[in-house]
Amino acid sequence: MANLKELKGRISSVKQTQKITSAMKLVAASKLKRAQEQAEASRPFALRMADMLANLSTAVRGLPGAPPLLAGTGKDETHLLVVATSDRGLCGGFNSSIVRGARRRIADLQNEGKTVKIICIGRKGRDMLRREHGRLIIEFIDGIAGQKRIGFSDAQAVAQKILDLYEAGEFDVCTIVYNKFKSAVTQIMTLQQIVPVQPPEDERADEPTSGETAVYEFEPDEGEILGELLPRNLAVQIFGALVENAASEQGARMAAMDNATRNAGEMIKKLTLQYNRQRQAQITKELIEIISGAEAAV
Repeated sequence: MANLKELKGRISSVKQTQKITSAMKLVAASKLKRAQEQAEASRPFALRMADMLANLSTAVRGLPGAPPLLAGTGKDETHLLVVATSDRGLCGGFNSSIVRGARRRIADLQNEGKTVKIICIGRKGRDMLRREHGRLIIEFIDGIAGQKRIGFSDAQAVAQKILDLYEAGEFDVCTIVYNKFKSAVTQIMTLQQIVPVQPPEDERADEPTSGETAVYEFEPDEGEILGELLPRNLAVQIFGALVENAASEQGARMAAMDNATRNAGEMIKKLTLQYNRQRQAQITKELIEIISGAEAAV
């Protein structure tokens, strides 16, 4: 059993840890507000871009001259996974949920006889994946996940790397793995195919509509516009995934630090109770020894 001095030291140590986790919770809450605003602001543009691409690709998809980013390579043999995680820990299950999703996807693809390649964005994902799938990691992109505010230029740089690999015939299908922000305590692990471009899912099915569908006229023709728009759309989708990931990371960190602060409080209560009981027992023992000594002297 620990003595009083050890218990006092443990209580002091836990209190210091509680101060740190409480401060980290406040910092994460402040960063979450900015990251959430950025994520929510990026969604309308991404949705409108997807609508425009869907309208454009209707007349072009399947034709001999269709852009490669839309038509694909015609094969499904090599898959590129872009795994986006954080650079730092202390954010609960944020990173582990993304890596688990990536591992499941890798296992499924390998069971089907596919070749898998990985690009890691963020140190945590790289460190967790390289233990088991280190030979599959072809590139590690550092310095994005740790930024205060993710810029569109960061997404463009990632998109350009993917385009270079695609044009070199290094893969047939590219999927990005990230956490989509829903609330401060809820993040949704998402696998989104970004190459070749998939028809957008209707995420606004519950919203009221006027019953009218917009009719677009394009100048120049659809193929030429798609040739310019598809690479930009790739950067837009990657940017959306990165800002969603950033908001999810801060939400997960805030929740984790809140839990850690409350757990520290519970531990302090238990240690204080143990300290008081042991101190009481020691005082009682000393009193008994004093009384016994006094009686023996008489």
